[in-house]
Amino acid sequence: MNFRLLLQYDGTDFHGWQMQTELRTVQGELTRVLSLLDGREVVVNGSGRTDAGVHAEGQVASAELHRDLTPQKLRAAINGNLPDDVRVLFADIAPDDFHARYSARSKTYVYRVVSGQVMSPFWSRYALFDARPLELDRMRSCASLFLGEHDWTAFSAVQSDAGSRVRTISSLEINDGWDARGRCHLIRMAVTADGFLRYMVRSIAGTLLAVGRGEIDEKTVRHAIDEGDRDVVGATAPACGLTLKSVQYD
Repeated sequence: MNFRLLLQYDGTDFHGWQMQTELRTVQGELTRVLSLLDGREVVVNGSGRTDAGVHAEGQVASAELHRDLTPQKLRAAINGNLPDDVRVLFADIAPDDFHARYSARSKTYVYRVVSGQVMSPFWSRYALFDARPLELDRMRSCASLFLGEHDWTAFSAVQSDAGSRVRTISSLEINDGWDARGRCHLIRMAVTADGFLRYMVRSIAGTLLAVGRGEIDEKTVRHAIDEGDRDVVGATAPACGLTLKSVQYD
């Protein structure tokens, strides 16, 4: 049967999603556990590759298993063998042609920033701390430049195995407010697209933060998007602030 899994993980102590020799990864942990349960080498497909230190609230994976298990028993068996920083929240039987990556229509990431003078320990693993003043209206105005279909050469890693750097961003929203648990001002940059390149969201977040600090202007950002000029964009934001929020399917 083909199973679909909804995962959450704290990416701090993982070397990303994708399996790597002798390095701890989320895909590696799932492959280990599912192969143990199924008595054979199981192939685990993820909706996308999160980088080292990036978290997930709604990662999706799929895998074909030969063993006859109900989704509830499968979830319990997986979680019983996983470390505490990754969990399967839901499991269900998917159509035979479902593939976590290729069936996905869009993904949403959120980048979080604690803006203030003190970093709450409750957010230290999951958000960037920035004590400098940020002009949010300027950031929101600039965010509209990123909407639509563009070549994201300026906002992605130099080395990439992607066949094309063209992606379509359908939504980029910047929200902020008081976070009661951390007793801090929390900024959230949520972006939805049909796909993402490596470092793309972190580069966009870093550029918007630079705009908010008055270090670069909208004209410079427009030039970077249109011309693919990496030299003028903001510094890539740290991985700790980025979370894969959700994956959308038909």
